[in-house]
Amino acid sequence: MLYRKMPKNGDELSILGFGCMRLASKEDGSIDEERATKQIRHAIDQGVNYVDTAWPYHMGESEPFLGRALADGYREKVKIATKLPSFLIETREDMDKFLNAQLEKLNTDHVDYYLLHYLVGDLWDDIEKLGVTEFLDKAKADGRIINAGFSFHGASEDFNRIVDAYDWDFCQIQYNFLDQTNQAGTAGMEYAASKGLGVIIMEPLRGGNLVKNVPQAVQDIWDEAPTKRSPVEWALRWIWDHPEITVVLSGMNVEEHIEENLRIAGEAHPNSLTDAELQLVNRVAAKYREVMKVGCTACQYCMPCPAGVNIPLCFEEYNNVYLVDDPEGEKFLYAARLGGVVDGGDPALASQCVQCGKCLEKCPQHIDIPTVLGTIVEEIEGPNIEQTIAMAREMFKQVN
Repeated sequence: MLYRKMPKNGDELSILGFGCMRLASKEDGSIDEERATKQIRHAIDQGVNYVDTAWPYHMGESEPFLGRALADGYREKVKIATKLPSFLIETREDMDKFLNAQLEKLNTDHVDYYLLHYLVGDLWDDIEKLGVTEFLDKAKADGRIINAGFSFHGASEDFNRIVDAYDWDFCQIQYNFLDQTNQAGTAGMEYAASKGLGVIIMEPLRGGNLVKNVPQAVQDIWDEAPTKRSPVEWALRWIWDHPEITVVLSGMNVEEHIEENLRIAGEAHPNSLTDAELQLVNRVAAKYREVMKVGCTACQYCMPCPAGVNIPLCFEEYNNVYLVDDPEGEKFLYAARLGGVVDGGDPALASQCVQCGKCLEKCPQHIDIPTVLGTIVEEIEGPNIEQTIAMAREMFKQVN
């Protein structure tokens, strides 16, 4: 495992952090506690020492799970990061209430790295007026938190002013080879680093979209490289190539993926990619922009939908129709998965959207979700969606 130093405090942090937003889960969506605990402890045994969670992850169950998973001496081996749910704050008193509840959930007396969650410009303005900087100062002074930071999901023009508004220790931004100009982007990352902030990276694989169903046109570009690497390795090495970055979070929940990430994190030194390799990554990014229809990372912040639409799955299938070489097959799979055929659940189709707009304020990617769902209805569902679902149901009966 390679380590990088947090600029302001000198902490030696593993360049790979364990993200607890997408933990191993059971069929009903609940955390598979036995498996997830083994995965986290194995990663720690292999050198990971930064673990990230938040109040809303796994419908509020991620923090208490992590408190249990870090028993038996594992708490002392890691730095815990969690987040004040800024979007739920109405009063100054709420800030202490949430932090104290999180300490209890995590079974700890302090949070090593505490973030203001989900900051955009307007939300920062609101909680600043409520006294959030005084809250952070007080929580640091009494030892409940050690380092103060924020996670950012807003427009690039708001990032620098938030960086300058407080004596932050670190920040967390979405960053990957597709998001060089989105949200904070490369300019924001470099600005934060120039101010002495540690930089934590989330969504390095764009919710898996950079490594799942890789289009042949993209794979052809990867195959040109003299040094052969998987799409995962290219994506992670590209981020770690930036010396300004301290930790990259990965929502690891499959054993093979954990092993691959651990291996890469033992080899990915800064400034190790050649100019030719960097140009190749930029060509891949350009190709992805040609074929991807929607920039969803499957973070689930938009869920649950009041109308029962599985928004992330709709977007995943929408992208797949244009990413793979069998668009008609993907349209059929859309009907099977969103029609409730595969899992036996209720339909969760894009056409169930009632345009209530509640998802719009929750999306970190600022996707016009109702409009995109309408496009999915036109391009994928069409007028015969019920017949397609019925066909899928008959086919799955035969298979089973």
